[in-house]
Parts: sequence; structure tokens; C-alpha cells
Amino acid sequence: MPYKEREISKMYYTMGEVASMFDVNQSLIRFYEKEFDVLTPKKNKKGNRYFTPEDIENLKIIFHLIRDKGYTLQGAKDHLKNDSGNTRDNQRVIDSLESLKRFLLEVRDEL
Repeated sequence: MPYKEREISKMYYTMGEVASMFDVNQSLIRFYEKEFDVLTPKKNKKGNRYFTPEDIENLKIIFHLIRDKGYTLQGAKDHLKNDSGNTRDNQRVIDSLESLKRFLLEVRDEL
């Protein structure tokens, strides 16, 4: 039975890791933290922010609404408040499709 590499998920991500995940400045993440109530990173005594996987999912939704769909900040806030369940489901579908696309591109490159 071949060894299957499992994905390691972290409990907390630092501000630098999150900023590099989304390829944005840390100031934009801090701004979104102030603007959106769904983002609640943990802070230590020094004030360093630590984001949970749930915070990462919320950031993915926010970036999708603002960058891809063209929502304004207020529009994205309203959308998250009124239709958060449907938005989360859509984001999960998008994530799974992107994962499938990466896998298929890897298979194509190996051929």
C-alpha cells in the first residue's frame, strides 16, 4: 500500500503567513479585521495576531466577494450578515474545485 501524504493543518496562523497566503499586505488584513465582525483573531500579550482556520475561511469569503464579485465593503458586510450559510457553502465548492484543478494540472504535467 503506497504512502499517502496527509495534509497538515495548523491550529493558528501568524499575520505574516496569512498575508502571504492571500498575497496582500498585512495592513489590509488588519483593516479587514476592523471592518468585518466575523474576523476575530486571537491576540497574545504582545498583541500578535493568530488566525484560526475559521478566520482563514472567512477571509477567503471576504476576498472572493470583494475581488472576484466586485462587492463594496458595505455590500460584502451585508452579504455576510444576510446570506452567510449559502456563501460558506459556495466557498467550500470553490475550494474543492480549485483543489481538483490543481490535481488535474499535476496529472497533465506528468504525462
